[in-house]
Order: sequence, then C-alpha cells, then structure tokens
Amino acid sequence: MSTAPHGILLVDKAPERTSHDVVARVRWLLGTKKVGHAGTLDPMATGLLMLGIGQGTRLLTYLVGLDKTYRATIRLGRATTTDDREGEPLGDVADAGVLSEDRIEQSLSALRGDIEQVPSTVSAIKIDGKRAYARARAGEDVELAARPVRISRFTVTGRSVDGPFLDLDAVIDCTSGTYVRALARDLGAAHGVGGHLTALRRTAVGPFTVEDALHVPARGEGDDVELPLHGLGTIAARVLPTLPVDEGQAEALGTGRRIRSDAVVAPAPAPHGRHELEARDRPVAALDAAGHLIAILQQDGSSWRPLLVVPVDARC
Repeated sequence: MSTAPHGILLVDKAPERTSHDVVARVRWLLGTKKVGHAGTLDPMATGLLMLGIGQGTRLLTYLVGLDKTYRATIRLGRATTTDDREGEPLGDVADAGVLSEDRIEQSLSALRGDIEQVPSTVSAIKIDGKRAYARARAGEDVELAARPVRISRFTVTGRSVDGPFLDLDAVIDCTSGTYVRALARDLGAAHGVGGHLTALRRTAVGPFTVEDALHVPARGEGDDVELPLHGLGTIAARVLPTLPVDEGQAEALGTGRRIRSDAVVAPAPAPHGRHELEARDRPVAALDAAGHLIAILQQDGSSWRPLLVVPVDARC
C-alpha cells in the first residue's frame, strides 16, 4: 500500500514569494515530487493558491477554470510598464485626486459584464512558444490580442487621496484568465491619468476561500508544520455533480470499465466557471459510500465512461 500523500492543499500565499517557490517548498515538506497548482499568483500578490498533491494533480483540470474573487488596491495617476507597482513609471504624474465617485462609477460600469480584455504585456501568455513577459523584458514590442472575460463584480470599497494619486480599494469577481492588473490599467486609461495595481489578494477560487487556507513557511521559518490535505472526494463534490456507486461499480470503474448510466446523479453545485457545459456533457464525480473519489465520468450513450480513474491506494 502506497504511503504517498494525495489530495488538495489550500495555501494562503505570502507576499514576495513566487507560486513556484511555494510548490517547491510543499514538495520538500511532504516528501513528494508530484505537486501542481491550479493557477499561479504574482510574487506581489497574496491569497488562495490551490495545489494538487499526488493524484490530486489530476483533479486540477477541474479547478483551474473556476471563477476567482480578488481584493485589490488600484492607484490612479500614473501607469507603469508592468501595470503594477513593480514596474517602471510611464509618463508624468497626473492629478487623479480630483476624480469624483460618479466619474469613477461610470468607468467601472464599462469594465463590468462580458468584456474584451487585452492582457498585460508581462503576462505568461505564450507568443510563438515564448512567454510575453520574456519578450517584453528582452525589449521586444509585445502585442497581445484581446480575449473575452466576464467581470461579475467590480466594486469600490474605499478611496483615499495621496497627493496627486487616487487609491481605490476594490472587490472583483471574475472568470479565470482575467488580469486584474489590466483592469487597473484600463480604469486609469479611461480617465487619461494612468493606473496600476499596488496590492492584490485572491480571496476565493470557486467555492473555496482563503479562510480555509494555511500558511506554508518559507525555508528558514521552520519545518515542523502540518499540511492537512483535503480529500479528492470532498473537493470533487464541491465543483462537480456526484454519482454514488456501490462496491461492484467501484471495482468496475477501477479497472477502466464503464457502468450503466441509469443511476441518479446528484444535482450539480452552483456554477463557478465561465464555460458551462450542457448537463449531459458535464463530467461527474463517482463517489463510494465513504465519499471517496473513484473516478471522473462522462455520459456516453447508455453508459458512464471513465475520464479519470483514481487508484485504490489514492482514494480519499
């Protein structure tokens, strides 16, 4: 019986640490190389980072596209080369402190709903096999195509004036693939004053919140830390419809065989992703009586076809 860890780890990423630093640290602490993530955070950002451990890495496919919630601070009055505080200033400082709440709200309304967003030039998007940020740092002119995103909420929760600058605290609900830095850039551009992000915290990924996450100590901060993993069944049941299976069905699925599709499927959780599939096309989590994830299934005619099968020693 394997003793390797399997599951999902919810991490509250500290500032000035890369997501890859956290992944490497978790690999060392858990003694396993099989650790992946469901979407990175910039080094300056904090908040919820979802990691897959062992067989949990295979579940990341169903987590990476979930909607996100962020708390951000946007500074209006100057743009930067990276659309955040770590970039070089662009142009002169503009007096943004005179912008009224009504004018800001008008601009925010244009950035809500289904919009076409041009990602930041220092994003990780690949252009001809090379990351956009690598091309930008090499001095190349980077032009990225606009892509559709959905901003369900973009609400200012606080404002303060610092000389010519206007700092806005905001809460943003958005689809996966949204660049909050680009929202800061576009808000500043709408007023002709420039804008960039000075703080960012991811507070939720789909139904998972940062309140349920834990801090992973960096090297030198101590190694005696518990890293409790969330079971695959528990995680899958929060993002996918579920299908209870008996012992015989679990055994069949475990060998990659199909089972009949006349079983009753539990209703799907509330949608948290942009591209919702038709009910019959949505993957389903097959769970045994103990709530362990047996397989991820898709309906195919009169049967359920396994898309992913969890080995017996990794079921949790």
